[in-house]
This record gives sequence, structure tokens and C-alpha cells, in this order.
Amino acid sequence: MWQQSKNLARAFKRELAVYRRVLADARTPLVAKIFLSLAVGYLCMPFDLIPDFIPVLGHLDDAIIVPGLVYIALRFVPRELVAEHRTQVTREAGQR
Repeated sequence: MWQQSKNLARAFKRELAVYRRVLADARTPLVAKIFLSLAVGYLCMPFDLIPDFIPVLGHLDDAIIVPGLVYIALRFVPRELVAEHRTQVTREAGQR
């Protein structure tokens, strides 16, 4: 179980690096950049639409809104572009 959680953390970190690269790429459509920025901004906001002290619902909005915004953003990005950045991040992680 410990190894599985370590693998999940690595995958999450790798995907964050991919999204950061996609966001910085000039070939990424503006609408995708807006949605990715909204997802990052929502994660960094000190307040939520539903406060975290409300049981279950407080954390559920984070678990639904952020992945939803990322999903919508990635629908606008060409798959080849995401695959290119994912390959680069994976290759760089393998060299360490």
C-alpha cells in the first residue's frame, strides 16, 4: 500500500509538470489556458465556494471543480501536444 501511494504521488507530480508545460506552450489555445489557470487559481484561493469546515461537501467541491476544469481545458488542447509534453516529462524523470 505504501508503494502504491508513492506511485500515485509521483504520477500526480508528473501530471502537474505536464500541465505546467502545456500552459506555457505557445501552441496551446487561449481557452485551454484560461481553464487551466482557473483550476490552478481555484486550488490556490484561500476560500472556497463551499467552506471546508462543512463535512463532506467542503472537500467535495475541490475534488469536483478542479478536475472538471482540467478536463475541460484538456479537451481544447490537441492530444499530440499533451502527449509530446508527457513524453518529455517522463524522459526527464527517467534521467534523474
